[in-house]
Parts: sequence; structure tokens; C-alpha cells
Amino acid sequence: MTIEHVTDDNFVAEIKDGLVLVDFWAPWCGPCKMIAPVLNELDVEMGEQVKIVKLNVDENTATTQQYGIMGIPALILFKDGEKIDQAVGLQPKEAISSLIAKHS
Repeated sequence: MTIEHVTDDNFVAEIKDGLVLVDFWAPWCGPCKMIAPVLNELDVEMGEQVKIVKLNVDENTATTQQYGIMGIPALILFKDGEKIDQAVGLQPKEAISSLIAKHS
């Protein structure tokens, strides 16, 4: 699978089915750039279990505010449209895969 970029307009539709990990990020954020290759690896390894999408916080302020994102990168895990878990800040691959695995 390929990591898609979501927006305020399609966010609800993208998270409504199954397990979805949303990466709240910004292009100027150093830790966001560092976590991107980790998420790409996880997408290849766990793509059958979870869909991974990215939301640019600068361009999509409504969704960012709705979920109270204060620090990025912020990872929020949704199951069938409901927020079930989250992690803020740069996370190691093992921590992110564990977060996904415990809900899949």
C-alpha cells in the first residue's frame, strides 16, 4: 500500500473503516521527517492490518483542532472511525508496531 495524504474534506471517509493510523505532521518539522521512513516501512510490513495516512497540520486546521493536536508528530490510531490510541513525538518503529498490533 501507499501512504495517502488526507485533508479536512476527506478525513472522516478515510478513517471510517478498519484500523487507520493517522500521522499528524508538517513539512517544517524535523521529527516528522525522521518518522516518515519508519511509517513507510510499517506500511509495507503491516499494510494488511492497518492503513496509514498523513495529515498536514498547517493545511488542515479543522481536523487538527478537533483532535487537540498540540505537538507533532502525533500518531492517532482509529478503529472504524473511533479514536482508540495515540502517541506524540518521535517514536521508534517497535513502539509504533506495538501500538498497531495491540489493536489489530
